[in-house]
Amino acid sequence: MSAPALPAPSAARSVWLVAEREIGSKLRSKAFVISTVILLVMALAAVVWGGFSASDESFGAPSVAVASDAQDLVPELPGVTPEPVADRAAAEDLVRDGEVDAAIVADPASPTGFTVIVDSDVSSQLLVYLSETPTVETLSPGDATGFLGYIAAIGFGVVFLFAASTFGGTIAQSVVEEKQTRVVEVLLSAIPTRTLLAGKVVGNTILAMAQILLLAAIAVVGLTVTGQTELLQGLGTPIAWFAVFFLFGFILLASLFAAAAAMVSRQEDIGSTTMPLTMLVVAPYLLVIVFWNNPLVLGIMSYVPFSAPVAMPLRLFLGDAQWWEAVLSLAILVATCVAAILIGARIYENSLLRMGARVKLAEALAR
Repeated sequence: MSAPALPAPSAARSVWLVAEREIGSKLRSKAFVISTVILLVMALAAVVWGGFSASDESFGAPSVAVASDAQDLVPELPGVTPEPVADRAAAEDLVRDGEVDAAIVADPASPTGFTVIVDSDVSSQLLVYLSETPTVETLSPGDATGFLGYIAAIGFGVVFLFAASTFGGTIAQSVVEEKQTRVVEVLLSAIPTRTLLAGKVVGNTILAMAQILLLAAIAVVGLTVTGQTELLQGLGTPIAWFAVFFLFGFILLASLFAAAAAMVSRQEDIGSTTMPLTMLVVAPYLLVIVFWNNPLVLGIMSYVPFSAPVAMPLRLFLGDAQWWEAVLSLAILVATCVAAILIGARIYENSLLRMGARVKLAEALAR
């Protein structure tokens, strides 16, 4: 008497089984684990280095020798401890030997009463220290992000670029590998095509979001340890929005990467179908780096689904966007994400079991 057939797993159970398979294969990959550790270490080092360099006035400050006859003429140099020397000749020797970047000696003919001696180039930072600057009052302190805005643009852009390209490429390679080895035929005999697609997207999304949360935790710890509490308060809300935008932006791209890969049967052909998607990942990063301080361009990008995960959090950090703008942008992204899932599922279904030549897009979209 034969044993009764086991009931087929539910759709949710099937999706989770596929997701577990995707997560397990990545965690068993030494390349993935090592690259993740390197990314986290680099992120921590960048935060800590930036914090200590910002709090240390002597960081990057020039080394200066001051002749005895100019001791009373030189103003206080922030972060610089001048090295006293006997006379001009001794000061010149130190500059020639490269022991100091500059030397200051008395010079009655100079309007300031002293002269700066350098070997070839003078430090602009030293000239700023020696010049008299007026008191500056900022009328809009919240907008005075300056260089921090550029750093935030790079940070959001790099994280999105790295995660989307890494996991997007992984999904594409996994799909084609399963087609080449005919494993997909076994999988589809047990679960529906859309369930397989959903499991792949869910599994890689979990891994990608785990990386984002780890990076956010590292940023919080690093900024706290280095005493950058004001910057941490300014980044808190943008980072939270970035995580939400990244979630839906990644699902959008992951669905399209899987669908594009299903149209080919060889690893060598992946690039031909995923290149447009790769450009949609790279373009926002490059545009944000170039136009981070252009309110018009950045405003437009914050409503374009493929660039919104980077542009909108940056605008929030810069103080250029209201909360309702973020909500509207997220609504547009979610709607686009749903459309991409439906289109990607159709392409995936119509292409997954077709071997040989590349499936044309019109055929993949046909009912």
